[in-house]
Amino acid sequence: MSTKGYLVVESKVTDPVAYEKYKTLAAAAIQQYGGRYLVRGGKAEVVEGPWSAPERLVIVEFDSVERAKQFYDSPEYRAAREARAGAAVMNMLVVEGLAGF
Repeated sequence: MSTKGYLVVESKVTDPVAYEKYKTLAAAAIQQYGGRYLVRGGKAEVVEGPWSAPERLVIVEFDSVERAKQFYDSPEYRAAREARAGAAVMNMLVVEGLAGF
């Protein structure tokens, strides 16, 4: 079985109006590359350690790490990132999931 790939995003929104355009473009690109949202900005609560809860946390599942990277490097998502310029500060990871799940 293939190993899923997960895009984990921490976002701090600085311009909510511009960020809405980014969200629309990003969602379309995620769908085009076969991703699906698992977490999209719900309430986060720290239960252990010195973390501070992110303002916005997003987790997207893709069929593979390679597919997640294809999404990130795609012209469609590049357009979303350009629309996001100045609207948010982002941290992103691509994480390999467990095989067989």
